Formats: sequence, C-alpha cells, structure tokens
Amino acid sequence: MSATKAAVNPALSVWRGPLGLPDFSAFSDEDFGPAFDAALAEDMAEIEAIANDGEAPTINNTLKALQLTGKALDHVSAIFGVRAGAHTNETIQAMEREVAPKLSRHYSVIMMDSRLFARIDALHAARETLGLDGETLRVLEKIWKRFVRSGAKLDDAGKARLADINEKLATLGAQFGQNVLKDEADWALFITDEADLAGLPDFVRQAMRGAAEERGQPEAWAVTLARAVMEPFLTFSENRALREKAFLAWAKRGENGGASDNRAIVAQMVGLRAEKAKLLGYESFAAYKLDDTMAKTPEAVMELLEPVWEKARARAAEEEAGLERLIAAEGGNHKVAPWDWRYYAEKLRAERFAFDEAELKPYLQLEKIIEAAFDVATRLFGIHFEEKKGIPTWHPDVRVWEVKNPDGSRRGLFLGDYFARQSKRSGAWMSALQSQHKLGAGAEPIIYNVMNFAKPPKGEPALLSLDGARTLFHEFGHALHGLLSDVTWPAISGTAVSRDFVELPSQLYEHWLTTRQVLEKYALHYKTGEPMPKALLDKMLAAKTFNAGFDTVEFTASALVDMAFHANGEPTADPLAFEAETLKGLGMPDAIIMRHRTPHFTHVFSGDGYSAGYYSYMWSEVLDADAFSAFEETGDAFNPDLAARLKRYIYSAGGSRDPEELYKAFRGKMPTPDAMIAKRGLG
Repeated sequence: MSATKAAVNPALSVWRGPLGLPDFSAFSDEDFGPAFDAALAEDMAEIEAIANDGEAPTINNTLKALQLTGKALDHVSAIFGVRAGAHTNETIQAMEREVAPKLSRHYSVIMMDSRLFARIDALHAARETLGLDGETLRVLEKIWKRFVRSGAKLDDAGKARLADINEKLATLGAQFGQNVLKDEADWALFITDEADLAGLPDFVRQAMRGAAEERGQPEAWAVTLARAVMEPFLTFSENRALREKAFLAWAKRGENGGASDNRAIVAQMVGLRAEKAKLLGYESFAAYKLDDTMAKTPEAVMELLEPVWEKARARAAEEEAGLERLIAAEGGNHKVAPWDWRYYAEKLRAERFAFDEAELKPYLQLEKIIEAAFDVATRLFGIHFEEKKGIPTWHPDVRVWEVKNPDGSRRGLFLGDYFARQSKRSGAWMSALQSQHKLGAGAEPIIYNVMNFAKPPKGEPALLSLDGARTLFHEFGHALHGLLSDVTWPAISGTAVSRDFVELPSQLYEHWLTTRQVLEKYALHYKTGEPMPKALLDKMLAAKTFNAGFDTVEFTASALVDMAFHANGEPTADPLAFEAETLKGLGMPDAIIMRHRTPHFTHVFSGDGYSAGYYSYMWSEVLDADAFSAFEETGDAFNPDLAARLKRYIYSAGGSRDPEELYKAFRGKMPTPDAMIAKRGLG
C-alpha cells in the first residue's frame, strides 16, 4: 500500500457505523483532505473506463454505469456537506474553500468529456427505438440535457472558459456562505440591566440567557442574529433603541466591511453567471436557469409575482395604517420603522384577536411538534418512526430515528438537528446523507433536517413559535419527499425535481399542522399537559392571515430582486445600489425590508440552489394551496384515497415524470393562483 493510500481513512467513504450510518467517531477533520483526493481519483478512473469502453453504448454500459460511479465521493461529500453547514470550524471552512473549486473542476471535466457525451448523445438520438420504460427514458433525457447545459457542445475554448467560470462561482459561493456565518457568529448584543428586558416573555429571556451562556457571559442576556432569538426580541421588546440596534445588525449581515463583506462577491457572481448564460446560448442567467423548470421563462415568473406584489403592497399599506394608529395612541410621533413593525403588529393582533404569540408558545413544545409531524406521516402514508439512542453523529444534539414501512420492514433513517449554535449556518434545511434508488445494489434513504431553534436551559422543554412549528413541518415535508422516494434511478430520486416543484411536498405538509385534529392532540401546555383551550385555538386559526401584507411583501420583494439580478443579462457593479433601485421601482414600503437582503441572501449566492429561483416557493404555493383544497373538499384532511394518490404521484415519484404530469395525476388539473391568494388572505 502506498503512503497516499495509507493516509486515507476509509471510515469516510465506507460506512460501517450503526444502522448503516457513517461512523462519526472514526474520523477527524484532518481526514477529509486525503479522503476527497482518493475519492476523486477513484471516480475519475470509473469515468475513464466508461468513456474508453470499446463496445457500442448501451443503457447498461453507459447510462447505468454512469449513475453508479462515484460512491466513495458521494459518501465523503455527504458527510462533509453536513459538517460544513451544521457543525463547522476553521479546519472545515479551510477545507471547504479548497474543495469547492476542486469539485467544480472535477465535474466540469466529466460533463465536458467529448467521449462520454458521444455515448450519451448516441443513446439519446436512438431513444425512441430502444424500448425504454418511461422512467429510464426520462433519465436519459435529463442526463443528456445536463451534459448540454454543462457545456458538452461548446468548442474547446468555450469549455475551458465555462470550467473556469464554474470553478470561480464555486469558490465565491463557499466564501459568501462563510462570510454570513462569520457575521452571525461574531455579533451579539449583551444586556446586563434587567430593565432592558421589559416586555420580553420568559421564553425569550430564557433563549437569550442560553445564548449568553454559550458566548461565555452567563450573567447576561444576549440577542443574537439567529432568527429564533431575533424575531421574538423584535416582537416583544419595549426598548425601541435596542430593537433598532439589533435590527440593523440583522439587516446588515454581509455588508459590514472587512473580510466578511459580500458586496464584491455578489457583483462578481452576477457577472460570471451572466457570462455563463451567454456562453451557453441564453439571453440571461434567469433564462438559463428557468429553461429546466415548470415556469420555463422569466416572463412566466413575473406573471405570477407582479399581481401578487400589487395585492401585497396594498394590504401592507392598510396594515401600516393600523400600526401608525397604535403608535399615535401611545403618544409616539414617529412613523413605522422596520424595527417597529413586529412589535406593533403583535399589539394589533392582541387587540383584534385577543391573544398574542406569548400565549401560544407554552402549547407548542418542540417534542410534541416532532411527534405531530410523525403522526401525520403515519396517518397519511402508514410509515412509523422509532428513535434510536446513543448513536454518534456530527453533534450530540442530533437525534436518529429508524423509519418503518406499514408492514414493519425498514424504509430508511431520519436524523434531526434542531438547535441553533455558533457552528451552524442560519435557517432550516433538509438534505440527504444517502438518497433512495434501486439501481444495482440499491440504496435506502438517509435523510436529515437541520433547524435553528433556541436551545432551552437544561431540563426545560424547547418552546416554538407558530412560525417555528410551521418550519419544522415544512422541512419534514421535504424529508418525506426523500424518505418516501420509490424510483430506480439515482438521478431522479426524492427531491431531484425542478426547483419550482420541490417546495410542493414541504409547503403542502405545513397545512396539516393547523388542522384541528393535530392541534387538539399535540398543542399541549408544557406545564399542565392540558390541550390548547378551544377559545385560543379558534382565535389562532382566525388570525392565520393576520399581517399577510407584511409577510408577502417581505418574500415577494426578495423574489423580485433575485429575478432582477439574473434576468437583465448584464453584470452589476454595485449590487446594493441595484437592490435599492429595483426596490424603489417596485414601490417598496419604507417600513419593510426584503426577507433576505442581497449581502446575506444565501439561497441565491451561497451556491447555485435558488439563484433565479427564489420565486419557486410561491410557484409551489399555488400548487400546495390547491392540493390541500382537494382534502378540504372531501371534508377529511386525512382522506385515505387522496393520501394514496398523494404518496404515489407527489411524495414517492421523485423526478420520474414531468412535474405537471405528476400534479395532474394527483389533482386532475393544474391550478390557478386563486387558492394561494385566498390562503394568504390577499383575495
């Protein structure tokens, strides 16, 4: 064995831990570098064997062979991905900056290999004569299109330039995300005078005390840039000066000057993306990205967003007038500022519906909401969850469940990582350590959810806001998309669907949280165990669309700015000036900011995931509002016939068919935006 081989720790690429997981106790951070190098070399050797095959291309020796390459690389990348996002450190971040361009270059070499593409192109040209089943035909078409969109048809100079662009974008995307994390980890507002906590309920004070303890100041209370701490602080704090200070720090993540400033990175990324699109024959990066989605064109996206924007702006103006009335009634002489909105909106909700968020929170225990999410999955799809204790993972807070089919056989694994920490990027997400497929030896799904809820003091339950509970259901809907996947080919497994379809299973799942059957069973007071009183439940459900203008303006502004950056086909020298100009043209209310401002818009700039695609949450919302209406029309939120169709055509189908075809198979028709607009309370 060579010295290089000896330096490679096999625990990263060959998983022999409990339940088929990696053994997280068997490797160190320093093992990732050699493991990546070995896995990249192994993958390239497998690719070379396919490209150099002297036999005529067949589905087995080309398409199937390609799909089964790179298992070691998949394993190392999966473990590294969860560490980089959920429990990072300086060693991991340095490796991320090194690995991101290396992986980009590796995949560019593969996707631009003329020998490999010639084999795929020959199969694609003969596809109608090969007697392929529908799933295999779709995979062949997707893989062929992926090669073309990756530059396989470019000349040598074009390929070289595209590979260079992709490598630079990978490097910049990794740096963007690390910069946001640094700003979030470095900033905290420590409060030492209890008088400055006026208005804050106990659950907010506890979360702030825990955040201060984590930062070495156990006698203080800390406001951090984690949404689970920041939003309740802005909602309840009576200290306007502190609200302003905290809000401005939150809003300015990624634009504070120095090494973590993201403005230059955004400008470079927008320019490189525009160049990439033109190189591949598209007018703009938005046109390039949308070509492979349900929307198809930027024009179709704007046809959805613009009418919603106008309705949202009008509703937000009505809401702002209500907040100004409250300020005047208190003797205030200021307009509604962005750091005021949540505070006065909460007062207005209490006035109109006779309850506030603090009344709800004791009934929304994290543990019970997890149980509720599992129970809904059992009632809809028949699967069960059994927690397994004492299994090492990437962090001691992570929990592991074995997922069982209705007949008791094992379906896969689900892992949950629920609490905020300084080593975790903000937000909430679902991903896979391993995706389901039946090709070759097959693979069962190993799916995880990551959240950023405030960790309670030891011995106390974690209490969620209603928005936090919805987030948990949302991400678990994504998890079910991975867990219930039932396809042959890895390329179309689980969430491997178009970007504006992928949010359907997650957003649809949110609806079950606020059904009476679920709330009456799981919304239990953390001290008494008593269910939420019917009067409070009724008021909460009546207030579901309260503050709809604010919520929709926040989201839609972000989606419109994303499209503006990527639809004009040109570089942007000053991204913040461009953001401001775009919002001014839209008539953005002064009292509201984008949900994700450009310098910390990780959906769009920390990688390529939702670039020119943030609109997709609303596109999918059109589908999810209509889909849940199907259940409501039957009078049974758990209608078994509909649930069976939902599982077959939405949650299990992955990308095996065109998403419009899948939706019609479930619902019988495509929806209009009407149900979504009504659900948001904007009709």
